[in-house]
Amino acid sequence: MSVKQASELWGISDRRIRILCKEGRIPGVIKEGRQWKIPSDAQKPSDARLKKAESLYSDIKNKMQQLTKLRSLTAGELERLNEEFMVEYIYNSNAIEGNSLTLRETDLVLRGLTIDQKPLKDHMEAIGHREAFRYVKSLVSEQLALTESVIKNIHYLVLSDKMDDRGVYRKVPVRILGAVNVPAQPYMIEPLMEQLLTDYSNSTEKLITKIARFHIGFESIHPFIDGNGRTGRLLVNLELMKAGYPPIDIKFTDRLAYYNAIEMYHSKGTLSAMEDIFAKYINEMLERYLEILSNS
Repeated sequence: MSVKQASELWGISDRRIRILCKEGRIPGVIKEGRQWKIPSDAQKPSDARLKKAESLYSDIKNKMQQLTKLRSLTAGELERLNEEFMVEYIYNSNAIEGNSLTLRETDLVLRGLTIDQKPLKDHMEAIGHREAFRYVKSLVSEQLALTESVIKNIHYLVLSDKMDDRGVYRKVPVRILGAVNVPAQPYMIEPLMEQLLTDYSNSTEKLITKIARFHIGFESIHPFIDGNGRTGRLLVNLELMKAGYPPIDIKFTDRLAYYNAIEMYHSKGTLSAMEDIFAKYINEMLERYLEILSNS
């Protein structure tokens, strides 16, 4: 059978099947010119990527169990870790959106200093992001449900440099250059956000899948004129921390993988790429906590 026939039979993309053929993952396959010929009785290969993801989720579960058996972080240790995380998180999340402050400059701005020849906007974004992160931490301690009001409050703090647009849904249509997805028209934002929150609340999927789906849905609606990425990533951490997981910091250096994960969902309906990003960062943060507690 042809690649196209195998694709229809197995429910995976043509491109993925060509990769499997090239890697020798389908027994009996032959190549004639530029075409792959697949035995008609060939079985769909197991997905090594799925096994890798399942292994990672198992690691996360085991690490969470290990943490419960160790002493808790002291207030001082927790505060120090949170401050270090917050500076790196604000730097990376802002940098993904085009902020020009370096990690060191972000730290200095959060300490109250002004960086020469850097825009006031970049300073305000760092300070506003800090206030939003602190607000998210307060929400975690109160275990408040995720609502439109909470989302607007977070956005209000994030968008410290645009007074008229803070905490309000946009009133004009927008496009994201080069993206497959077209953000919602303004009149559709409110009903789509209500549906997104209802679906999230009713979801029975595992937590990482549930949050990944919500995050892509939020970014796809693009409810605000600016600050959607920063707000969306704060919402991810809000829900992770409410569930007892550590917050995650998607690195500026991983921004292409992050953008591609969103695009992959829109072009192929695949959520796994974003799930894998979240799971990887959760696993790394848990390893960091375990290392600190195990060596103390």
